[in-house]
Amino acid sequence: MRVAITIPTYHQHCHRIYSSFFATSSSSRRRRNTTMASTSKSEEFTTIQEKVTFDREIKKSKFIAIAGPISDEKSAMSFLSQVRDPRATHNCWAYKVGEQYRSNDDGEPSGTAGKPIQSAIDSSGIDRVIVVVIRYFGGIKLGTGGLVRAYGGVASECLRNAPRCLVKTKVPMGVEVPFDLLGILYHQLQSFQVEGIKQDYDTGKDGTTMVTFKVDFDKAEKLEEAVKANCSRELKFFKR
Repeated sequence: MRVAITIPTYHQHCHRIYSSFFATSSSSRRRRNTTMASTSKSEEFTTIQEKVTFDREIKKSKFIAIAGPISDEKSAMSFLSQVRDPRATHNCWAYKVGEQYRSNDDGEPSGTAGKPIQSAIDSSGIDRVIVVVIRYFGGIKLGTGGLVRAYGGVASECLRNAPRCLVKTKVPMGVEVPFDLLGILYHQLQSFQVEGIKQDYDTGKDGTTMVTFKVDFDKAEKLEEAVKANCSRELKFFKR
């Protein structure tokens, strides 16, 4: 079953689940083999919940694929530095974050490792993910086609076995606020670039209005903290 969650940071393996309304089911030559491209934007995306590994031996070479959730290039490079093995023959990788993705062959013939891993990510429909495939050479050359099948195959199997979750990029929120605090609230909402602001005065409480809006999932908690820190009274937030 897929569940929709928010992921405020990817440097930890545990992620916070917001609420039930989300539920829905080393060389310059190696650097030259890094590629970049773009994909389209989406209001929501599917990612993986945790680090997953898959290994396979192919003609005496051992391939280990390691996939993990990420939020940006910095977290992707952090994940890579944590899992790469300097003793291995190659540490090839690819990642996708929204519109951006990168891949690296790490010394394998150009286009035989990073791009097949990237293709596996694209085919899986998963976003905000990095896959690192570590190869320990076993003495038998696989050839161009063999390398493409090996790297792409283990990356695909790794992602196929990964638990997935649906992430809403915009979090619907609401807050009951006294009239005299509206200015402070709207200043913070503007600072966090929220969308779809609406006001409802029919709260059943004198001098109070309900303000609803949508905010980027990774800013929701910080927005709530900022509003509470700048208001002289405790405000109650709602996540629908």
